[in-house]
Amino acid sequence: MRIHSPLFLLAALGVLGLTGPVAAQVDTSQWKCEKCPYKKGTTGHVDAGVGYTTDDSTTFGNYTGLPDQGLHLVLGGQVSHRGEGGYFADLSAADLGLDIRTIDGEAGREGQYSMWLGYAQIPRYFAEGAQTPFLGNGSNLLTLPAGYPGAVTGPATAPGAMPLAATLQPVEIGYDASRFEVGGKWVGQEHWTYRASLRRDVRDGTRPGAGSFFSTAAQLASPVDHTTDQFEVAASYDTARWQATLAYQLSAFKNGNEALNWANPFNPVVPGATQGQLALAPDNQFHQITGSASYQITPTLRASTDIAWGQGRQDESFLPATANAVLLPSVPALPAASLDGEVNTFNFNAKLTATPVEGLRLNALYARDMRDNETAVLAYPQVATDIFLDTALRSNTPYDLTQDRISLNADYRGLEGWKLNGGYDWDSRQRNYSEVVTTRENTVWGRATVQALEPMSLTLDLAYGDRSHSTYGTSVWVSSPQNPLMRKVNLAARERASAGLRADWVIGDAVTLGLGANWANDDYDETVIGLNEAESRGVVGDISVMVSDETRFHAFAQGEQIESRQTGSQSYGAPDWTGNVKDRMRVVGFGIKHAAVPDKFEVGADLSFSRSTSDTSVQTVMAEPPFARAETSLDTVKLYASYRLNESLWLNGSYWFEQYESSDWRLDTVQPGNVYNLLAFGNLAPQYRVNVFRVSVRYQF
Repeated sequence: MRIHSPLFLLAALGVLGLTGPVAAQVDTSQWKCEKCPYKKGTTGHVDAGVGYTTDDSTTFGNYTGLPDQGLHLVLGGQVSHRGEGGYFADLSAADLGLDIRTIDGEAGREGQYSMWLGYAQIPRYFAEGAQTPFLGNGSNLLTLPAGYPGAVTGPATAPGAMPLAATLQPVEIGYDASRFEVGGKWVGQEHWTYRASLRRDVRDGTRPGAGSFFSTAAQLASPVDHTTDQFEVAASYDTARWQATLAYQLSAFKNGNEALNWANPFNPVVPGATQGQLALAPDNQFHQITGSASYQITPTLRASTDIAWGQGRQDESFLPATANAVLLPSVPALPAASLDGEVNTFNFNAKLTATPVEGLRLNALYARDMRDNETAVLAYPQVATDIFLDTALRSNTPYDLTQDRISLNADYRGLEGWKLNGGYDWDSRQRNYSEVVTTRENTVWGRATVQALEPMSLTLDLAYGDRSHSTYGTSVWVSSPQNPLMRKVNLAARERASAGLRADWVIGDAVTLGLGANWANDDYDETVIGLNEAESRGVVGDISVMVSDETRFHAFAQGEQIESRQTGSQSYGAPDWTGNVKDRMRVVGFGIKHAAVPDKFEVGADLSFSRSTSDTSVQTVMAEPPFARAETSLDTVKLYASYRLNESLWLNGSYWFEQYESSDWRLDTVQPGNVYNLLAFGNLAPQYRVNVFRVSVRYQF
């Protein structure tokens, strides 16, 4: 963390205000800061201790680094050095004993140059209790043990059923992600600053995948061996009125596996359909040149702009059209060896800010974003899941998009006790290869805050938007056209309205209280088949109390309900079924911090309890019952205490309890043998109850 003194800032502002030869002749080499507010030398702290986790849970391990029961090391700290002449160095580390460790360091000379580096690691888990009969998980080749293929997954008594009981084995679906970054900055002469940075992201492990053969499917552990390198070099020019930056950015993605090959666990429908192949994310690059500038035209008028040109390229070799050796001789040759894909992007915005009178600020923005797909359109043979060849060829669709936006808004602080904000937003999007060529949306919004009473303020938010489109057509460039009554949610005409009200009270010198409510509604009144309406309602309350100089307390509660309705058609005609989803979320929490012995012994607690439910029902002429309710609950309790042993030594202790319970019919009822034509992972909705105890010592120097 950098520390700047007020004297340093004032000196810097004074230098910026100088112009001409006089500024160039100023010699600051002998300037001294006699009363800088930071200490010279080295300061910091080191934390070291031990912790214990009582249970295994990969879900709890997500983003905590504590998936396993047992002991773990508590280790971290921070060191800062400030030397003569503005030299500095900072180093911080956290969670070095876990799989979410981070290390960051920076060193240099204030106002002249600096270099930094960083490292971070975090695990990601996607399934709890997943099982599979496949062998070679984590690689790009999945094989099967003896007893496969089978006619159905189960039950075991069914003729030709797979031997799941003897072959299922646990499989971990997740990957480790790590990031390394190094960079530097140098302040040059004549208002110039230069910057360069390099970042590498690596992901290694597996993620959920699936493959199918016509009417049968299997969930697969797809390998993850990804490396993304990002490089940026930039130059900035800064004066009292001008600020400008020019930069070049490169992002290069590499995948260690070009395809996933797996054995068909089901009896092949046609000869040769015993092996499947799926292309994985291809290697690609994206180059971009960016520029930004701002200019203070007058003391009350400022203009700024951002512009970027980018190009993405992907030229990985195509896989064979099919992995079925029997079918392959009858498949026409591919029209090219690779996609040779190219997408050009352009982003531009210009903003004007004016303060014509005291208390009034006006903003105007225009922006254009373009995506131009220059990939050649070629006709490709269609092979359906390595089983049969479609007689029709299919061409790739190079989607283009042009988006224009205009935003006008004002901020007024002139009236006593009033703060007013309002604006108008216009959004126009043009697409090709789409059911709609043009969509346009107009939105007006406003916010008013008033000091209704001396201790209370009220804030009201209102917004209304209307989206329209050109003639809605039916796609003819795909092999299976959609129902002409279908309206996609991102293209359909829509009216959107929202409102919010919040009140904040200051009660005496010790209590602050806030209450709020919000409502939003999306109405797709022209949609016959698709999403018809979505509505959300929410309330929130919070309180903070200064019980005494030694004790502080806070609490909050929030609830939200989201309902949506959509219609569909099984007969490729008029609507014949309706689906409804209702989601409810509730959370309450409170915390307290108490200095039992000021500057000696502190204790505290944070507790939160959340509940959510989701109800899904589908109404048809058959009057089916609704799906089972999906439920989630999360209870978290954190207790902590710190005791000062001496001037430089603290003893810290903490206790963390977390209980997560969930039920989800989309997981709990889909076990490996429950659906005869689906070989599923069988992972259950997460459930865990974990306690984490920690004791550590902090040494300060």
